[in-house]
Amino acid sequence: MSTGSTEVSADRIASELKGNTLRVYWFVMNASNQTVGVREAQRALNFSSPTLALYHLDKLRDLGLVSRDSGGYKLIKEVKVDVLKQFMKLPGQFFVPRFSLYAVLFSVLTIYYALNLVTIDFFAFFGLLFGGLGSAIFWFEAIKTWRQRP
Repeated sequence: MSTGSTEVSADRIASELKGNTLRVYWFVMNASNQTVGVREAQRALNFSSPTLALYHLDKLRDLGLVSRDSGGYKLIKEVKVDVLKQFMKLPGQFFVPRFSLYAVLFSVLTIYYALNLVTIDFFAFFGLLFGGLGSAIFWFEAIKTWRQRP
């Protein structure tokens, strides 16, 4: 069933990519294709010692997600597990919740609809009501997802 002896299964990656290891992985993913040093990760993530950062970086290396260069660690494989499934990568190494795009779409359409109303009748009222509710729900979910990021 395995494609190779060095290939790590998706189940193992999902089970081990949690807590501080997930935080370190998120940090490496946001490093804009640059190498990440042990002390840099330790300072950015407020770890108590560089050894803790080294442990998690080595754990990511063992999972086949990062490689170790002379200058530090570099991302070689992106995986979507747990909370990372709710984020999209935009150009420039910027991650946003998927719900934020729906929230922007609903908000823009509702505002456009409201600005182009001539009279407020039964259908216009419910159009504004459902547009506003949909927009509010998507913004709520986007903010909730953003707060759960590693």
